[in-house]
Amino acid sequence: MNFFKTGILIAGITALFLGVGFAIGGESGMFIALAVAIAMNGFAYWNSDKLVLRMYGARQVSDADAPEYVALVRKLAQNAGLPMPKVYIMDNPQPNAFATGRNPENAAVAATTGLLKMLTREELAGVMAHELAHIQNRDTLIMTVTSTIAGAISMLANFALFFGGNRNNNLGVVGTLLMVVLAPVAAMLVQMAISRTREYSADKLGGEICGNPEWLASALHKLEKGASYIENPVAEQNPASANLFIVNPLHGKGADNLFSTHPSTQNRIARLLEMARLRPKAQTSRRTSVPSASSRKGGGPHTPWNN
Repeated sequence: MNFFKTGILIAGITALFLGVGFAIGGESGMFIALAVAIAMNGFAYWNSDKLVLRMYGARQVSDADAPEYVALVRKLAQNAGLPMPKVYIMDNPQPNAFATGRNPENAAVAATTGLLKMLTREELAGVMAHELAHIQNRDTLIMTVTSTIAGAISMLANFALFFGGNRNNNLGVVGTLLMVVLAPVAAMLVQMAISRTREYSADKLGGEICGNPEWLASALHKLEKGASYIENPVAEQNPASANLFIVNPLHGKGADNLFSTHPSTQNRIARLLEMARLRPKAQTSRRTSVPSASSRKGGGPHTPWNN
């Protein structure tokens, strides 16, 4: 059912993009918008992972660079039955993470330095399991496509201001102004609905992959608090990419809050805790093999994952 609902929502946001094109330039505008949508989705399919990782300055790490972090992702990928994704670190104090890639064979997970410093090894396992769940559910492509189209709708709506007097414009000046305001809001609502559906699913599967939903619940509590007072400047400049992260990276400055696509963190935590309560003891007690704190190199409190 979730995949059906997501398909309907993606069709809706694509139709909205075509509608904006029709409003600006009539049938020719709609066909141009269709061509642009196809081109953008094709480009996003093949290049979205590289673009978003480059945007956030992510650097790929290996066993030599971050042995415990990479080993943890490898173990979780085995639990999930997934190929080993590429592993990245973003030099950013805000605690956050995301997954990207067009399919499980071409996937990557990325965590900020802030997240790696803040979480315990169990909480980190919960977060990375959540990101691997997105990969297993193939959400990474869905969320990238919706981000691309949502950003394009906002851009196209702003272009409408320059074409308000065009004889092919079916809206007139007042209609054009309304579209400039309402089209991005409508895109945000569709994007929010998609993200909410996918986040809840990834939380549930992530709890199963790491073996204890409470680990992810504890991590979400810390991430929500940390992200609320530590700014992510790149996300603020590129709000359409906010839905990729495990918690909302935006602080709602200006119009950025139009792209706040995440469900309530408290609701997510409550669902995870209920899931943990209902799990049989044998399942809940399962442990992911994570390096112990005593094995950290350097012995410092903030060096276990990115030394």
